[in-house]
Amino acid sequence: MSLDEGQRATFNLKAVVQETGLKPDTLRAWERRYGLPQPDRTDGGHRLYSKKDIETLKWLVSRQEEGMSISRAINLWHQLDAEGKDPLLLDGFGDVTSSSSVPVYTGGEKTREVCQAWVEACLNFDEQRAEHILNQAFALYSPEVVCFEILQRGLTTVGDKWHKDLITVQQEHFATSLAMRKLEGLVAATPPPSRPGRFVVACAPYEEHSFNPLLITFLLRRHGWEAIYLGADVPAYKMEVTMAQTKPQLVILTAQQLFTAANLMELATVLRSENIHVAYGGLIFNLWPAIRKRIPGYFLGERMDNVPQAIEKNMGTLGVLPNIEPLAEQWQQALDHFQTQRAYIENAVWHQLSPSGVPYDHMAHANAIFGRNIQAALLLGNIEYVGNTFSWVKGLFVADEMDADTLTQYLKAYHAALQQHLSEDVGHPIVEWLGALIASL
Repeated sequence: MSLDEGQRATFNLKAVVQETGLKPDTLRAWERRYGLPQPDRTDGGHRLYSKKDIETLKWLVSRQEEGMSISRAINLWHQLDAEGKDPLLLDGFGDVTSSSSVPVYTGGEKTREVCQAWVEACLNFDEQRAEHILNQAFALYSPEVVCFEILQRGLTTVGDKWHKDLITVQQEHFATSLAMRKLEGLVAATPPPSRPGRFVVACAPYEEHSFNPLLITFLLRRHGWEAIYLGADVPAYKMEVTMAQTKPQLVILTAQQLFTAANLMELATVLRSENIHVAYGGLIFNLWPAIRKRIPGYFLGERMDNVPQAIEKNMGTLGVLPNIEPLAEQWQQALDHFQTQRAYIENAVWHQLSPSGVPYDHMAHANAIFGRNIQAALLLGNIEYVGNTFSWVKGLFVADEMDADTLTQYLKAYHAALQQHLSEDVGHPIVEWLGALIASL
């Protein structure tokens, strides 16, 4: 498709709705609030969209399904555009290619209705109905469509509800276990490898979100490759022994959280020192693209459905490692200093908050979460990665059941402890970041 063909406005609103699964009200709202897309008009005032408009909308929908708000997705679009990068022209390893990346699997509005029904069944702990819905879906759609547009989208919806405290952790676990069981069955049913190539797929150390790497395993096997799935929370300990036994062409690692992205970086560094090729992906690398500059491996792209195509395209260039930015001296010094002072900081937080009646186990858990994320951000090269909004940081503490007031009190106590135990010349980036976060409340 030429550039002129891609920009020619020939599709009416109904066609765009069918192609993207978005509702007309949503399309109009995005156009009014964010200026994306910008359709032409007929003489009668009806909207006409181009092929590029449709691909732009699909790109935005994909970012939403990965956890971004629509405003953040559009900001990312504009950021890439300002850098001279067309988001539609990014291939699986983050480089510019000559043609747009067309989504491989689509289902449309009907699959969204099926997904919603499956989520409702899971939230009602209705296993029989959830299984019935999936069985019907597999009879109508390909396994890839069911995996992406029902299971993955459904788990994203469930996870979002959990983070917003709209459902219980038990409901979230129930839905996840049903999805994992179904996906494990699909992986087990794939035929033997039909083409050369062996891959090892694993979660980074302490990463428990295992649906996506299992889905990658399924996609690779569906494309005829041998894919060995190691599961969640794969430690670096004796990883070289596993590599010697399996001899993979490529190790694929995933991370969804900031601190597990830092663990992924360290594991990838170990593997690269043994001349083992590494590729990686996950939500955190989509939310903070700059983190990719610190990972000694190949970014698989923001779209999971393009992973097999990206690997196939780039297998011949695996020996050429992408440029990796060394950790700036400012962040290395801050990291070293914070690590030596962390125990004193957390002890000071405890002494300041214990009279207020905050349970010890909540405070200990909060210190563990906050401390590991600060260390990860410093190791990856920017304290801002922990988050610069209260809602983002609050999401880190959902398991602690800390309400907003208690969390605000905790952050203020932590800030005071930082001021007390970090030297001004080395620790000021951490102190200033948390101070600014608290000031924004």
